[in-house]
Amino acid sequence: MVDFDQSVLSPARHLENVAIDVALIAAAFVAESVGKASAAATKSTPTDVVTTTDIASERLIRAELLIRCPGSTIVGEELDDEVGHNEIGWIIDPIDGTVNFLYDLPVVSVSIAATIDGEVVAGAVADIIRGEVFSATNGEGARRDGLAIAASTTTALDQSLVGTGFAYDGERRGRQAQTLLDVLPACRDIRCMGSAALNLCWVGCGRLDAYFENDIKLYDYAAGALIAAEGGAMVQLPDLAMAAAAANDLTLASTPAIFDQLSALVS
Repeated sequence: MVDFDQSVLSPARHLENVAIDVALIAAAFVAESVGKASAAATKSTPTDVVTTTDIASERLIRAELLIRCPGSTIVGEELDDEVGHNEIGWIIDPIDGTVNFLYDLPVVSVSIAATIDGEVVAGAVADIIRGEVFSATNGEGARRDGLAIAASTTTALDQSLVGTGFAYDGERRGRQAQTLLDVLPACRDIRCMGSAALNLCWVGCGRLDAYFENDIKLYDYAAGALIAAEGGAMVQLPDLAMAAAAANDLTLASTPAIFDQLSALVS
């Protein structure tokens, strides 16, 4: 458990440490089932799967967070929202990259973001396979395993590696494929790796020069977007009031020099 010394850490930095602590516990738990996962149900479409490990991981994360921060509000992917009685909140994705997890592919993460009065102020994303933990505090920078990270210094889109992903709905995927026809000739290459949280962290540390995707949810991007921004990337997030109608639901993060050009292609 993270110890909190008010004289040393800001409240948000303390919450970052709590997020790291719990993300590591959950990542170790999920890692025990790597290579053994099976689909338990589907959600929005037949391709949108959930495993028993997703649900068990979220229950574990909720329990650990409430031990450390009693009275918190918790919003997660798999279980009903839990309304607390103080200003602290958590946004959790117990397994980001569930399809990868199901197929035993090595891009799977746990994402935990912390809020104060509804604003995301800290977060952590644990890479279950590589063992890395990305984290950030609003205004205090981003880190990988405790060491500062920074977005790439790429200045040309045609020299940029761009990550993306696809919606679960087939019709929406078709429209997203059309967007790729504009982006692919304009960049160095495209990668589709199946974890929004890790894609955003990789922009924050310079492994990707950019990442964009439509139709991802708050729990997918809350922690990773903060990490990307604190690493020096420019970040655009969905308008939550419009996203439910599949309008203005783009998440985009990139090194600053290519942001406007890429945004014009994908918006």
